[in-house]
Amino acid sequence: MSFPKAAFEITEVNRCPFYEPGDVFILSGKALLLEQKDDKTFISTTVIKIPKGKTSCRIIIEDLSEILIKYKSVDRVPGFTVRCGGCTGSVLLKYSREKEKFPAASDTDVEVFESLAGSFSFFQVLDENDIRHFVPLLKMKKFAPGEMILQKGEKGKNLYIIVSGLVEVLGHNDISIAFLGKGEVFGEMSLLTGEPITASVKVSEPTKVLYIDGFNFRRLLNRSASLQMYFTRMLSRRLTELNLMRSEEFDSGMMGNLSEMPPSELFQTLNVNQKSGLLRMFLPGGNSEIAFRDGKMVRAVYGNKEGIQAFYAVLREKEGRFRFMGGLPPEDSKREEIGDFTWLLMDGFRRIDEEEE
Repeated sequence: MSFPKAAFEITEVNRCPFYEPGDVFILSGKALLLEQKDDKTFISTTVIKIPKGKTSCRIIIEDLSEILIKYKSVDRVPGFTVRCGGCTGSVLLKYSREKEKFPAASDTDVEVFESLAGSFSFFQVLDENDIRHFVPLLKMKKFAPGEMILQKGEKGKNLYIIVSGLVEVLGHNDISIAFLGKGEVFGEMSLLTGEPITASVKVSEPTKVLYIDGFNFRRLLNRSASLQMYFTRMLSRRLTELNLMRSEEFDSGMMGNLSEMPPSELFQTLNVNQKSGLLRMFLPGGNSEIAFRDGKMVRAVYGNKEGIQAFYAVLREKEGRFRFMGGLPPEDSKREEIGDFTWLLMDGFRRIDEEEE
């Protein structure tokens, strides 16, 4: 099977430690491939042959590979010149399709696209068939520091994979939640759930990403068991991390709005993490106080309601503020559990559904 080829000949050299005028780089192939080498994963635009007997320069390899990513196939590359990114020096490369520029292939001439080298766990889970369908749909984009890639509240459009750089995940009131770097994936939650984006993503340093649009992502997800397993595990891990983060926040006391974290999520977080303390809420129907001991609900008051009825009433609320503080008064430490938490929660949801119907 033959692939289209393109040559880039070095025409000018400015203190380059590796190359000289006349050296030729050959690009061959279409789109992106994934190759395994010494148990390490490389994202590759097939083959880039370096000048015979010369040292491989990662900067030039990356510059030329970006060209192939941009145009998908070397037979679509228009004629132009490109100056390398530079290290101690730089070179100017001129595009050519002249056949004499294409020397015979040799194992020592082959250089895989290593500018994206690293352990990209996302690509490691894909089998050959997945790669064939998925990778050609990827596009590359660069972002400058301060740019917003995702904005909270908007509808998700793309899945992103960080090639290089660093981004910051921002939650409510632009509070920093996490930093993501090379190989990390983001933007998947909104595509998987259909819900608006729950956290903004801001660029912290010059960043390159590969991305695929939501339509193609969902289409490929439906046909790939390996992708489905990957994102199932990712969602499970992120939910665990979220619960841990919330648990740590609750340990030191936490306050917020029910529009950001509804009562059902508050209750489940306290229950799962076996928290002890008082949850005070300021609601349209008055103030509420619910006591938890080791995650079990032992007292509930809302307006003139108490116990289970107070719990059901609070569960219906969608607006208001809350504050949780650790520690219980002696009387609450000795109270019996109001009822099985899981059963109460499910029964509360059932009552709400019946009322809405």
